Amino acid sequence: MIRMAGLDAAIFLRFINMLRNMFIVMAVIGCAILVPVNYTQSIRFDSDTWLMRLTPSNVWNTAQWATVLCAWLFNIVVLGFLWWNYRKVLQLRREYFESPEYQQSLHSRTLMLYDIPKKLSSDEGIARLIDIVAPNSSFSRTAIARDVKVLPKLVEQHEKCVRKLEKVLSKYLKDPHSLPAARPVCSPSKSDPSFSTYPKGQKVDAIEYLTQRIKTLDEAHAIAYAARKKKPQGAIIKLAPRPSDIIWDNMSLTAATRARKKVFMSLWIALLTLLWIAPNAMIAIFLVNLSNLGSVWPAFQISLETSPVFWSIVQGIASPAITSLVYLLLPIIFRRLSMRGGDQTKSGRERHVIGKLFSFFIFNNLIVFSLFSGMWTFVANVLADANNGTDAWKAIVEQDFGGSVLIALCNISPYWVTYLLQRQLSTAVDLAQLWSLIISFVMRKIGSPTPREMIELTAPQSFEYASYYNYCLYYATVALSYGVIQPLVLPSAALFFVIDCILKKYLLMYVFITKNESGGMSWRVLFNRVMFALVLSNLVAFLVAFMRSTYTQAYAVVPLLFIVIGFKIYCAKAFDNKIHYYSTRFVPRGTEPEVGIASKENLKNDRLASKFGHPVLYRSLITPMVHAKAQNILASVYQGRLSDGRETASAEGTSVSGYSDTYALDPMRAGRPGKAAGSGLSGFEIVPEGKLDFEYYKNRSEFAEDHGQGDLFGNPRDMMRPGTPSSMFGGWICVNIGQWGRR
Repeated sequence: MIRMAGLDAAIFLRFINMLRNMFIVMAVIGCAILVPVNYTQSIRFDSDTWLMRLTPSNVWNTAQWATVLCAWLFNIVVLGFLWWNYRKVLQLRREYFESPEYQQSLHSRTLMLYDIPKKLSSDEGIARLIDIVAPNSSFSRTAIARDVKVLPKLVEQHEKCVRKLEKVLSKYLKDPHSLPAARPVCSPSKSDPSFSTYPKGQKVDAIEYLTQRIKTLDEAHAIAYAARKKKPQGAIIKLAPRPSDIIWDNMSLTAATRARKKVFMSLWIALLTLLWIAPNAMIAIFLVNLSNLGSVWPAFQISLETSPVFWSIVQGIASPAITSLVYLLLPIIFRRLSMRGGDQTKSGRERHVIGKLFSFFIFNNLIVFSLFSGMWTFVANVLADANNGTDAWKAIVEQDFGGSVLIALCNISPYWVTYLLQRQLSTAVDLAQLWSLIISFVMRKIGSPTPREMIELTAPQSFEYASYYNYCLYYATVALSYGVIQPLVLPSAALFFVIDCILKKYLLMYVFITKNESGGMSWRVLFNRVMFALVLSNLVAFLVAFMRSTYTQAYAVVPLLFIVIGFKIYCAKAFDNKIHYYSTRFVPRGTEPEVGIASKENLKNDRLASKFGHPVLYRSLITPMVHAKAQNILASVYQGRLSDGRETASAEGTSVSGYSDTYALDPMRAGRPGKAAGSGLSGFEIVPEGKLDFEYYKNRSEFAEDHGQGDLFGNPRDMMRPGTPSSMFGGWICVNIGQWGRR
């Protein structure tokens, strides 16, 4: 599995396999102990359903020892599975460290430095910083990156103009034999420096304007590249990620700027979380229990009494359906907020998204969603007593708040059984890939997709680890929290993970790819959230024992909280360092032997800089792509750059894609030795019908960046070939990138 899909995919499958096995065992325990005890020991009322008789709402005194026993057994099961899988994850990480893929990758021997003091912002300064930490270290290459200033924004504008021009040409040249009578027009861009020279509100010829805009941005690219001399500040050292994992826009941020961005992002997330409380509370109060709505709406109460079956179906389906629809949008919102939060790596950003999504779901769905129903019942009872003449404060004191919360949790527990059973639909939708098929069909049959869009449609989709991890953690937390309240939640969760394990394995092997491989670094985030879920489970068990039995049973649950905390500390000390670092001891290395070529180190430094430098300094600008069917008519409607795009003769001898250390000559023109073969049409790339597939462009940077960097089809892009025998692993590497650097 690791060889085919990567370590991140293997960790994901191991995690859901762990949850599957864990909930199967817990379902057996819960159904074997809690179901018969609660059902037989529950005090019967005519209004109680059979589902309510499975809850501890009417089970008292010594019968609650079953809850205490299950709480202890659940903790043993969860901690046992976590300990076993922590060891397995450690084993996988050690094998990953020793694999040829990792050993031969440049990032495995690289450290990242940022927030470097201004006086040490140089290649020599990096060496001094490293000597402070490890005085006897030996490294051979350093490379300092530059402040690219506005260059990334210029390149982004260039790409947008190219894509817009491709779209205009695709629509205009859809039928080359019958061109539209009117040429396409567009409004000038406000980011265009010459925007003020155009008449206000007047549109211009889209083809001519975008062509000129691309030429202007090409010139700006060259000017900005020549002015990249400013060196930023700062100094923190940590293991380097893959070059493709870096969020370059955030690397030049100062520590103060990053902190400010994180504060603003946290405030936005907190605001979003608080704003969702009101609609979430309405769902919890009225949709989960329609009788609450009937108590404030007499007309609806009549309908509820006349059609109980229909409204029972609505009550069971409406609330889960609405919440599921809303939560489909949340990962998108949180990811966009996190992109502006100052995270420096994409994999780190995804781990932060997991944590924020989990916090949002737990706060709104388990705390607000569950407790508001109990609060409503408590307030309603207080108001009823006050209306009957009881003093308001006395009515509040006489109401049993803890009992109201417990009854509310028991009343809402059937909702979670239904909710977890409905989760199978989301897995089925992922398997069918309905959304992707619909988008592809609409674009191909109704729209006028550009060749670039057609190629991107055939590219493998990236697996959204943050969203899927959050759903698994959320469902596991729900099942653990309600396991002692409603035992049927446990088999519902077990069924979900049984099906999910099978389908997700298929999807990861044949449908999705890992966009940014982190080497399984998400495990600690997952472990901490499962531990938090176990703490919630113990608190619920304490509430049940405290409200429905003597203090003896409640005190028997208290040690579980300290056991969980102690287990967390033990795992952190026993496993974390070995998981995150290949070696925890510094072993001095001898100096490398002298080489006969004086410029060898300079060449290595240049290669290092191109691997870990800002992509805008080394990556070619994209060229407009046009379908081959429009090749003959194109010359009459388009006048682009004088260069020949990727087939420019002047590019001979340059590195492939600007990244590789491989240099290739251009293909020669037939019958004309020494003359490069060109397309015959300048400024764009002609794409034949038979090559509108990602397979032909998987190694191109503009396509590979969003689709796994081509790892699905070969080795990672920062694997290094030795220049001479045994030189691949010689020495350390240090790169200082502006306010940050690498070694």
